[in-house]
Amino acid sequence: MDKYINTPINAEITQGLHAGDYVYISGTIYVARDAAHKRMAEALDRVEKDFNGDGKLGQEELSHKLREALPFPIVDSAIYYMGPSPAREGKPIGSAGPTTASRMDKYASRLLDLGQKAMIGKGKRAPEVIDGIVRNQAVYFAAVGGAGALLSKCIKKSELVCYGDLGAEAILKLEVQDFPVIVVIDRDGNNLYEFAAREYAK
Repeated sequence: MDKYINTPINAEITQGLHAGDYVYISGTIYVARDAAHKRMAEALDRVEKDFNGDGKLGQEELSHKLREALPFPIVDSAIYYMGPSPAREGKPIGSAGPTTASRMDKYASRLLDLGQKAMIGKGKRAPEVIDGIVRNQAVYFAAVGGAGALLSKCIKKSELVCYGDLGAEAILKLEVQDFPVIVVIDRDGNNLYEFAAREYAK
């Protein structure tokens, strides 16, 4: 079923999304890959060390400090695992195809627990990430690999958020219109890759 949604993506939206749905996203999404995730994790580690080394902060207060340490609003956000090619003249971005999501698996659950609601990439996810999706009523979307030039046409604006020294791995803020994705893992943990393979085997 085709569905059209707008960011931010909250729990009410994810409740209506099911593995296998074709979804078109409009609004703000953020771009971050391995190196950017590593820097965000390091920022979170510093906060935990500086503010809660003695364990005196409550969980709610610590979570607030951790969210403040991130370079964009993490609650109900969508992160696209993508490293764009340089923009051509007059265009906001170059080719914008997805990166293999498993490269972000060691960071994903932590961000989900801080409020992130959607991830966009390609390929399978680790069991702990799926657990984080279910625990936080989040969703994992796949974008079509090899279709970066077509996907870039849905990106209306791109701006640098931070980590510009990382080049193509910097964090970007994108404004998208009807950006096409497929729900791979829904908030209940249903996994398109698994049940599609079972159906094919039949």
